[in-house]
Amino acid sequence: MAGSRLERFGTVFTRVRDLMRSGVIKQSEKPIWYDVYEAFPPKRDPRYVKPHARHDIKKQETVSEIFYREDKVRAFVEKYTELKSNSEMDDSALFTETGKALLKEGLILRRKEIHFISEESRSPVLELELTDMLAEQQAVGADTDTPHTS
Repeated sequence: MAGSRLERFGTVFTRVRDLMRSGVIKQSEKPIWYDVYEAFPPKRDPRYVKPHARHDIKKQETVSEIFYREDKVRAFVEKYTELKSNSEMDDSALFTETGKALLKEGLILRRKEIHFISEESRSPVLELELTDMLAEQQAVGADTDTPHTS
């Protein structure tokens, strides 16, 4: 078309216009868009402005911290051992203080819910011992092993 696009001197329209004025492009060979662009020019002249590269300013990369379950456990253990070495509390109080200290640092710990089974809902089979079960099986087996008479 009209010169190299790497050279940013003027727009494509001005280059085509100048080539038509100089006679390189004939009026019959002008591009389809030329008449529309000439009738309705843009409100602001499209200029290519190369953005300035500012290498002297380094952007501080913000990488969000990734917390895996293991990271939370590790942080809890480290804080627990740190508090244990500095204080003479019992284990349950030390456990709650560790949770509070981690909460102040922004690490939220959740307690796992433990569901206790009431004694009434437990099956009596669970209370049998292995020796009792074997003795019962042998007693039932001895009753059924009678010889058949014909």
